[in-house]
Amino acid sequence: MTEHHRYEVRPATHADLPGARSVMLDTFYREFGHGYRPQWHADVVDLAGTYLETPRHALFVAVAGDEVVGTTAVRAQGPASPPHPAWLAERYAGGTTAQLFRVYVRAEHRRHGLARALVDAATRFVAGTPGYERIYLHTDTRVPGAEPFWRSVAVEVHDARDGDGRTHETVHFEIPLPVLVDTRVGAGARGTA
Repeated sequence: MTEHHRYEVRPATHADLPGARSVMLDTFYREFGHGYRPQWHADVVDLAGTYLETPRHALFVAVAGDEVVGTTAVRAQGPASPPHPAWLAERYAGGTTAQLFRVYVRAEHRRHGLARALVDAATRFVAGTPGYERIYLHTDTRVPGAEPFWRSVAVEVHDARDGDGRTHETVHFEIPLPVLVDTRVGAGARGTA
């Protein structure tokens, strides 16, 4: 659990799911302008089954009081092809890739470090979960602030922008897995660098 002034960043509980779903759906409609799409957003219908009840998956929330104002999710899967390039799907195939999803913060709660705190929580979760070797994500650079944010925490793998502002302008990233150090006496490091 991480606290940022009036905010708390932590793993989601069942009680948080309606608020998390609201943040996600509002983002689809207000930020992305395309609304809910079952082929892309099926996890949002079953947040509990997808993130709370599936091993190696997780959902993190930023809350202000009782209100969920931000989300970040982790799933054991790489990008799909199509719509992404086949070589990229092959690079991140198998259960060793953790993909970050639903990194959203309500507009009125931005500029407080919540996205970074959510991503840090997700990254620590991945590093501490056996079987993961890498963290992958992609972003639509048309979303204000998305590209500079991801460039500050991740390494570009592929820029798939085609210059057509009417379509997704996607950039693919990887976040280096941190090394987790067990501070107990006689314990060693966990994770990979």
